[in-house]
Amino acid sequence: MIRAFLGIDLPLAVRGALQIQQFLLPMPRKVAPEDLHLTLIFLGDCPEIALDAAHEGFETLREPRFSLALQGLGLFGKDKPRVAWAGVAPSPELMHLQAKVETIARRAGCPIDARKFVPHVTLGRFQPPPPPDAMRLERAVAMGQGFRGDPWEVTELTLWRSHLTGKAPHYEMLARYPLA
Repeated sequence: MIRAFLGIDLPLAVRGALQIQQFLLPMPRKVAPEDLHLTLIFLGDCPEIALDAAHEGFETLREPRFSLALQGLGLFGKDKPRVAWAGVAPSPELMHLQAKVETIARRAGCPIDARKFVPHVTLGRFQPPPPPDAMRLERAVAMGQGFRGDPWEVTELTLWRSHLTGKAPHYEMLARYPLA
């Protein structure tokens, strides 16, 4: 079994803008700059044969390059926030691409999560903070709603293996898939 995901790697300028947002948010644990990415599909603990089939399917993609930009901040976890994130400006191209790679992964036999795709870049993962800290975090996220990143061209997708460690996951690049 291989724990893996397919996503979009971020240019250095985009990572830099996200690091500023991370600095402004009072989070106990931030994602390392080199690990910032946009997940298109989490493949879970995938049997190696299914991951090989998904890889072959991803290699056949002939989708065009497209422009993408980050927009706004948010929290997952409702009244007990666990994840802070930067959102993605609406992109029909991104949604089309995500649906296509999800279909490929499902047909390959990867155990895809049934949750609806919400395009975002995770800025921090943490245990729900105590109420005063949660209020400070929520206030900082509300102040960051005007965040807008400069657009960049998405030229390829990346398949990563995720190794779980005690502190944070470690990502290993397995393959890249250029867009047309």
